[in-house]
Amino acid sequence: MAKKGMIAREKKRQQLVLKYSTKRQLLKNALKSAEFLEQKVQISRQIQKLPRNSSSTRLHNRCFITGRPKGYFRDFGLSRHCLREMAQEGLLPGITKASW
Repeated sequence: MAKKGMIAREKKRQQLVLKYSTKRQLLKNALKSAEFLEQKVQISRQIQKLPRNSSSTRLHNRCFITGRPKGYFRDFGLSRHCLREMAQEGLLPGITKASW
């Protein structure tokens, strides 16, 4: 189980990304369409004034159950430990243990 503070920090980042996504996208589009260097510098400073955690690259995938950041399977939203346990119990449809 991951630390509660780390899970809370990740949720806070997700909220900030949602809050500033439109503003960040508008500034990035303005930066691409800017013609003069002074305009580009001014717009990039506005982007830098936004909170760091509002950038989507700072998000990290975590297990839905345990909050584990490593060994994450995107298809299920689970870590490898939870995925294995749930597959063994038959809780994941279509997933069976390999045998050959």
